[in-house]
Amino acid sequence: MLDLSVINAMFPPDLPEPADWERRFRPRALPAGAEVTRFAPSPTGHLHIGGLYTAAVARALAHQSGGVHVLRVEDTDRSRRVAGAEEFSRLLGAFGLAPDEGGTAGGGDWGPYLQSERRDVYLSHVRELLRQDRAYPCFCAKDRLARSAEEQRAGRSPLGYYGRWAPCRTAAPEDVARRLAAGEPYVVRFRCPYEFPGRVRFADRIRGSVTMRDNGNDIVLLKSSQEELPLPTYHFAHVVDDRLMRVSLVVRGEEWLSSTPVHLQLHAALGFEPPAYAHLAPLMKAEGPSRRKLSKRKDPEASVDYYLTAGYPPAAVRHYLRGLANIRLMDVPTAQALAAPVRLDGMRPSGPLLDLPKLRSLSREFIASLGADELYAQLLAWAEEHDPELASVLVRHRGLALAAVATGRPEGAPARKDLDRWSCFRDRYGFFFTELFGPPPAADDDRYGGLAPDLVRRIAADFAAAASQAMDAATPEGWLAELRALAVRHGYAPDTAAWRRDPGLWAGPPREVANVVRVALTGATRSPDLFAVARVLGAEEVLRRLTAVAG
Repeated sequence: MLDLSVINAMFPPDLPEPADWERRFRPRALPAGAEVTRFAPSPTGHLHIGGLYTAAVARALAHQSGGVHVLRVEDTDRSRRVAGAEEFSRLLGAFGLAPDEGGTAGGGDWGPYLQSERRDVYLSHVRELLRQDRAYPCFCAKDRLARSAEEQRAGRSPLGYYGRWAPCRTAAPEDVARRLAAGEPYVVRFRCPYEFPGRVRFADRIRGSVTMRDNGNDIVLLKSSQEELPLPTYHFAHVVDDRLMRVSLVVRGEEWLSSTPVHLQLHAALGFEPPAYAHLAPLMKAEGPSRRKLSKRKDPEASVDYYLTAGYPPAAVRHYLRGLANIRLMDVPTAQALAAPVRLDGMRPSGPLLDLPKLRSLSREFIASLGADELYAQLLAWAEEHDPELASVLVRHRGLALAAVATGRPEGAPARKDLDRWSCFRDRYGFFFTELFGPPPAADDDRYGGLAPDLVRRIAADFAAAASQAMDAATPEGWLAELRALAVRHGYAPDTAAWRRDPGLWAGPPREVANVVRVALTGATRSPDLFAVARVLGAEEVLRRLTAVAG
């Protein structure tokens, strides 16, 4: 064992003791049963929808128990750093999943929440493990480690630093002291308590009792002393942070399940009571008859920016994520789903399938449930971020926008369900706004159903002449009557034998005639009620569009 003076010389002289950190990061005053959870992403790229899923589950479990949810950015791997805490805060906040502590939420008494700013906390605990001979300096260079790995592969041995491939584990203390004094670069490794690891059993809040091979590797705790500010590895830093931030439940992806044995060993070596663990199965994607993990590289829907750009309402996304966790919540109204508790015992150990049609269905129902003012507010908020031209139009024509989304939705009647994302607003309702609609389709456009362009022009001109006569005072019945009369004038006569037997067969105008007017006014072959559309557009705009088609 190294002499204490040698160990102490490896660290800053004023470094606090672990007990000092225990006093500073005191236990939280929370009700019995309250959970402290954390979302701990690494800033190595765009946030994956699986990360948002993890954050949503962890946050729900904390809040429904009266606890606290923390955002902690695990940025000790500086070579791979891409995003920062602000980016994670922005993305979580955009979906209504802002943490209680960390990021732009600020710090409680348990921050800072960037691991790169907690270096002294980790150094104190590394020093303590060295003092207890539960860790040791390792001077093996990269080429030595590479040769060991080649030997292990050739002999089909497990990869790692152990046994005869761990020469620094058994180095004489005086040799270690001499090399430290000479300034040789080193890392600090954990002294695994087992030479021949067996099996370890632990409880998982989703999977129940889990048994797997225990850790037998002397993992690195502190990175190279050659770095100006040596930082710990993820494995070590997160164990210390979970303890001092008083995390009681770790909700994380299944990919960390295999690392749990080493994390439990570190908790034990440091004298910590480990938190409970819940490992979420990864989100899956259907690919033909099989399934695979959702991939950031292959699948655009793997990035949370995809959902923001498309304009899925945040509440609908949160509802969908809760439904992935607990399938019972998928088919209830959004408000009910968001008020219901998330249950770990209702989660499956197999990966849920990411089903965009189901998300669109939930989103459509949610948007349809909004009043006109709230729909306008949410649409405008999205447009200001993602479609500035639309936002400008909405601000200038608020009354028209409210009238547009209310078209075909009489008071007390079921809402129309033709919007499932805010990005669809242009296609569904953009025709109400002159700036977005532009000129109507020309008479030879295919949307007129193959009618001769000259006939299209005549129908548009005749209807324009009729509609110019007090359209604002017209009724739906009068509007339909004029369309029927227009049809007769252009050869669609209702004097067939079938019509004589049942005049109701011709209660409305022929489809071709109504379609000419519809396409001229909306640019589409389907729209809300045509009379209601015309009333919102107003006589002047209706005449402008019909006249433009008539030429």
